[in-house]
Amino acid sequence: MRTEIHPTYHPAAKVVCSCGTTFTTGSTVSEIHTELCSACHPFYTGQTKTVDSARRVDRFQRRTALQETVAAARTGRRVKKERAAARRKEKSEALGAEK
Repeated sequence: MRTEIHPTYHPAAKVVCSCGTTFTTGSTVSEIHTELCSACHPFYTGQTKTVDSARRVDRFQRRTALQETVAAARTGRRVKKERAAARRKEKSEALGAEK
């Protein structure tokens, strides 16, 4: 195995965030500067903002509501078979009444 080819590992590397939070971790770099951390990232802090560009959320909600109404109005096979059977029965009764 070759010596002197591996980077030096710093078990107490300091991580500094732009918000001022610092913590230690292990790394090959002794000091790491970052823009976001778990203390200031909106996902972790619960301060997420929904950006509604061009009313996309409203359009999506309208489409889903329309799909639900269409699905409710749509008939299944069983209903179609029942209607066809009722029509056949009416026709046979009408033909039987004519005789």
